[in-house]
Amino acid sequence: MLRGTIAAMQAVTPERSWPLFDVTATRRLEQAAAARFPAHTLMQRAGLATARLALAIAPHARRIWIACGPGNNGGDGLEAAMHLQRWGKQPLVTWLGDENHAPADALASFRNARDAGVEFAAQPPEAYALCIDALLGIGASRAPDGKMADWVARMNAGTVPVLSIDLPSGLGADTGGGSSVLASHTLALLALKPGLFTAQGRDASGQVWLDDLGLACADAPVAWLQGPPAPGHRAHASHKGSYGDVAVIGGAPGMVGAALLAACAALHSGAGRVFVGLLDAAATHDPGQPELMLRPWRSLDMASLHLACGCGGGDAIRAALPQALSGALSLVLDADALNALAADNQLQTLLQARSRRHNRPTVLTPHPLEAARLLASTTAQVQADRLAAAGELAQRFGCTVLLKGSGSVIAAPGSTPVVNPTGNARLASAGTGDVLAGMVAARLAAGAPAFDAAAAAAYVHGLAADRWPATSPLTASALARTSI
Repeated sequence: MLRGTIAAMQAVTPERSWPLFDVTATRRLEQAAAARFPAHTLMQRAGLATARLALAIAPHARRIWIACGPGNNGGDGLEAAMHLQRWGKQPLVTWLGDENHAPADALASFRNARDAGVEFAAQPPEAYALCIDALLGIGASRAPDGKMADWVARMNAGTVPVLSIDLPSGLGADTGGGSSVLASHTLALLALKPGLFTAQGRDASGQVWLDDLGLACADAPVAWLQGPPAPGHRAHASHKGSYGDVAVIGGAPGMVGAALLAACAALHSGAGRVFVGLLDAAATHDPGQPELMLRPWRSLDMASLHLACGCGGGDAIRAALPQALSGALSLVLDADALNALAADNQLQTLLQARSRRHNRPTVLTPHPLEAARLLASTTAQVQADRLAAAGELAQRFGCTVLLKGSGSVIAAPGSTPVVNPTGNARLASAGTGDVLAGMVAARLAAGAPAFDAAAAAAYVHGLAADRWPATSPLTASALARTSI
């Protein structure tokens, strides 16, 4: 009967959107289940789901190390050990709990495992083919220490698959911060937590799976894991004017390439026409991209243009920002434009005034250091809670914010934020941020709302890197010419 109540397990992939719920919502779901079902039901379901996934990950594994903490996450591991023992495996459990202090459900699972003949030991086995991490769950308020930290280090130094229950031990469920187990697979229970997908979460979690244990969360999600943007459609009876005019203002002496990369990306992302207002007056054309129209930036009619401003702008970008903030149809502020904004209260006032004009959308695209400057905080503080940092920036300036990094966060006033699931470390090279700014500007020019433009551009930008041939170097110029 229990088997029939468990929902189908799902691999979490970027092919669709997924709701993300914080610890508070998950706790409410646990409380609702406790009122609805007999005691121990959720742990029984969680343990069975874990054991099933363990078989799928390592079907031929015999010796399985299950590291169990003193709480209910450890109880899930104990319950899984019972099933694996009954299915002919050889689980060895190292348990940090004891019969005198364990929570009631975990104690019941301990007795189930012991009665099934599961082997318990004080130390991990010398050799094993799979490890199940059941040390810490969403209730953890501290980093692993002592014997637990030693076991985490052993897991991370090994070469066998590691399956974490609910989230990698030590990882912040809401934030993705903290030092944690580096799992090859994570089985999220009841709901997906945002920390699995941003900051350290993507590196720590490996392939994420979801089993809702037959329950649905009634709370509104705190964020969404972004799915693919809707495919674009171009009517046959259209022309270049149908897709908007983008202008890139940037490219101070010695940094012209950044502006040209953004412009190239806008062009290949479908903008009808692309102008480049270079701050380096000596540059007059791009022989590799004759479609780009180079102009002195002061000659641009900003009121008719969708601007990307700041790419390679240096200190010279400050001169262009008042006019850009006041006049551009839509505006993407990147790189040196953000640094100028952080240092100038008058520019911030102009941005806030612009945001009150709802027909003039604005997107900020900071990396963590630029976000820290805008918030007068530190990079560490931004990275400690990326959702909160992006939301604070969006509220302060009244615009859409695309906080770049692993699991880029897109936030805007009045919108549920999204976390981007695509991209990889190959994007950690000069110029890829300029490419992203140009991609956002092209979508704004085509008429997309600012939030949608930022989310879609981040997804496609990362997807291009995910699909890039392993044998071919990924450079910003090659990325800018890619359309998906």
